[in-house]
Amino acid sequence: MQEFPRLYVGGEWVEPSSSERIDIVNAATEQVMGQVPAGGAADVDRAVAAARAACADWAATPLTERLAALGRIGEGIMARNDELAQAVVGEVGTPSMIAPMLQTGLAAVVFGDNATLAPTIEMEATVGGTLTVKEPIGVVAAITPWNFPLVQIAVKVAPALAMGCTVIVKPSEYAPLTAFMLAEIVDEAGLPPGVFNLVSGDGATAGESLVAHRDVDMVSFTGSTATGRRISSVAASTVKKVTLELGGKSPLIVLEGAPLADAVAAAVQGCYINCGQMCTASTRLLVPEAQLGEAAATAAAIAESLAVGDPAAPETVIGPLVNARQRDRVRDYIRSGIEEGATLVTGGVEPPDGLDTGYFVRPTVFSDVTMEMRIAREEIFGPVLAIIGYSDTDDAVRIANDSDYGLAAMVFGEPDEAMAVARKLRAGWLVINGADQSFTAPYGGYKQSGLGKELGVAGLEEYLEQKAIHV
Repeated sequence: MQEFPRLYVGGEWVEPSSSERIDIVNAATEQVMGQVPAGGAADVDRAVAAARAACADWAATPLTERLAALGRIGEGIMARNDELAQAVVGEVGTPSMIAPMLQTGLAAVVFGDNATLAPTIEMEATVGGTLTVKEPIGVVAAITPWNFPLVQIAVKVAPALAMGCTVIVKPSEYAPLTAFMLAEIVDEAGLPPGVFNLVSGDGATAGESLVAHRDVDMVSFTGSTATGRRISSVAASTVKKVTLELGGKSPLIVLEGAPLADAVAAAVQGCYINCGQMCTASTRLLVPEAQLGEAAATAAAIAESLAVGDPAAPETVIGPLVNARQRDRVRDYIRSGIEEGATLVTGGVEPPDGLDTGYFVRPTVFSDVTMEMRIAREEIFGPVLAIIGYSDTDDAVRIANDSDYGLAAMVFGEPDEAMAVARKLRAGWLVINGADQSFTAPYGGYKQSGLGKELGVAGLEEYLEQKAIHV
């Protein structure tokens, strides 16, 4: 069992203000695999004070030194990549075949990308005789989710540190172990005291205390849309900057004439990766009405072929969900789909055969789904694919855009036609014909999928203020 009895504040491992602890449960075995402190308002106050005290000196540190620190952190992640991945396999349920790349190795890539891009930002410029200056925003609260625990910390911490900000990380209480391991890596990297701080705890205590704190200049949050609304409301009391990366209900549109089998395979993979616990999951598959039956049969065959089980086993493709609450929530959506009249093609509410222990859900495919159904409108965050028929291209675009969300979308078809459709979609992250995705491009959603951007130059610039000096 991995136990972290202390918080990381001001460059030291410090005793928390309370003896209360949070148990971390293995998603496959339902056994306690770790423990971290349940931090509260007093711990947040201490961390914010440390970050505030370090702010001016870190902002004044030459960019080359800050970026060298990012490089050391990235190297530290790679040196412990297997250990970090093993923690995520346990606390999240991510299969071991993808965890070292998708969950932890990618975090090192993010640190490297930010170190490469930061020097390209023009920090001063003269515009019409006025000097414009970009400066670090200050103290940043990074509140991160459980589905990609280390990557999401990297996506916030790397650009904040590069731009001269200090940070307090509040990881999800469901999957905080890699955050503590990262704090060990940061400590070994030799950052000045207070530049990076870690306070674990739940959202109602540690999280809200951070968001409301008057000495926090910016909150960067990734998580549910409901929690994002709450954070926006609490942050408004001190009028601080908030960036939000929230939910999604991403469509994958298969245009007439596109290779249906390839597109359906991409949809299933995009929907089920990390057991569907991904904001950009392609959970709505839109196909021409005449191809509904073929698409459903193809999706079902793929879903039924996937190995479901212990995420530590090398052959496992679908692991468990993160906890019992999430498992029960996903099963409730499956019941809803059946009750509302969708055709259950494969899967269902019963646990997979032989997997009564662990938070497992059968990979599920629904067809004949309409946009009035909950499974078509609400983010499920589990391995549930909804197949929807459309009459023509305009109808496909209408259905795709008929959502409160606008995080991601995928299009399969003739390249020019697919590009024309992509330009009509109200989403921030588009993929055509399964193209490789660049993590140096800006990432963020439209509508209720969030505010602001992460990754790339745009993600770095979120951590800057801009002033105009008239001379």
